[in-house]
Amino acid sequence: MASDSGPNLLDEEFTVDELAARAQMTVRNLRAYASRGLIDAPRLEGRTGFYSVKHLQRLQLIRQLLDRGYTLAAVEKAVQRAPDTAAGHALDLIALLDLPTDDGLDEIMSRDDLAALAGVSRDDGLIDSMEEFGLVAWIEGDHEHVQLVQPTVVRAGAAAVAMGLSASTVISLFPVLQTHLREVADTFVRNVAAEIVDPFVEQGMPENEWPRLIAAVESLLPIASQVTLGMFRAQLQEAIDRELDTKISSMGSDGKKRRS
Repeated sequence: MASDSGPNLLDEEFTVDELAARAQMTVRNLRAYASRGLIDAPRLEGRTGFYSVKHLQRLQLIRQLLDRGYTLAAVEKAVQRAPDTAAGHALDLIALLDLPTDDGLDEIMSRDDLAALAGVSRDDGLIDSMEEFGLVAWIEGDHEHVQLVQPTVVRAGAAAVAMGLSASTVISLFPVLQTHLREVADTFVRNVAAEIVDPFVEQGMPENEWPRLIAAVESLLPIASQVTLGMFRAQLQEAIDRELDTKISSMGSDGKKRRS
């Protein structure tokens, strides 16, 4: 006989006030969503309604999607088409996709230290350019420090400047990289959506297939990164070889001219 492991958290219930507090929204908004059919009716006990964890997960998902800029109409359509169990899994996916993509949390650095990292004089104009590409952010009320939004990219750029490239040259590389890498990322995600996500949705998002979908999304970043990095290394080597051939040919041509 199985031992009693204590109360199941999924059985926890909330009053409307408790549910609103847990979902970090007002009771008024909660009732508005309920009136639109975005959450199921509560279990009634006398005149008091009790809501479950599934209600909470549905509200948390609605809030997450609205915070990401989706319209209420779009959220309503998506949520109403999804099975009851989908909200919890969707929250798992959002949490997975919200994991930091850099090597650590955003960090704060003085403008002088940032310039010293690249071995150049302080230039707030360059920081403006970096801010334009989402690499750093100005700190409100602090005129001496900036927030490194993408520390790994900023440090790599600083290393390139320290190596001898001009800061303006390194900055000019960012829009080129963003444009081409966005195209690669969009293509990769479109194919994953078409061949993995869409069939799952068409099957009605079966409960037993959620682990496979989450595992596929979790693998997306490392697989795409490895493929992109591997191919870039190969292309970089070819570019180096071509440049060396050009320089060596030029040197040979100059030598012939000097001997004539």
